[in-house]
Amino acid sequence: MIRLMDAPAYTEIPVCEPGLGSLITSVHSPRLIEGVKIDAGTLWPDDRGWFQELFRTGTGLIEMFPACSTQVAAAVSYPGIIKAFHLHQHQTDFWAPVTGTFQVALVDLRRGSPTFGAKNTLYLGEQRPWRIIIPPGVAHGYKIVSPSAGVLVYATNRFYNPDDEGRIPHDHTSIAYDWATQHK
Repeated sequence: MIRLMDAPAYTEIPVCEPGLGSLITSVHSPRLIEGVKIDAGTLWPDDRGWFQELFRTGTGLIEMFPACSTQVAAAVSYPGIIKAFHLHQHQTDFWAPVTGTFQVALVDLRRGSPTFGAKNTLYLGEQRPWRIIIPPGVAHGYKIVSPSAGVLVYATNRFYNPDDEGRIPHDHTSIAYDWATQHK
């Protein structure tokens, strides 16, 4: 077990098996990290393009997000960019990758969780418009694996607070996440 200084104080990083962890290909996968929730979004394409509803306050995955403190933002990342890992002590994240293809990496760092030390990989974006809830204590990040930029729309159940956030290098040896293209 390694304690990381810039991550929240409660966090201990387990020594994980190298690799991607469990590849999640179903919203009902039994290998999903405890507390992570997925909703298979729907696209409505027509001859003009497509439409996708991301969320409605008070319903679905974000039904418990309070209207008075929910924050919505968007991030654009270029092909090949890795943004990982970070986690929160209290904040829950809702992610909706809209364009591009995201290789999403999750690692359960919650001591006492039944999935402590588990890693999940999900491929999300235009071709799989899943939306995902990431609970506090689950380290998360992504790599853009499409030839075009990725756009991530996300909501949080709390306003940004730097004291709630911890960061872990994407190549941390204990997490041992394999960001290389898998050529499967």
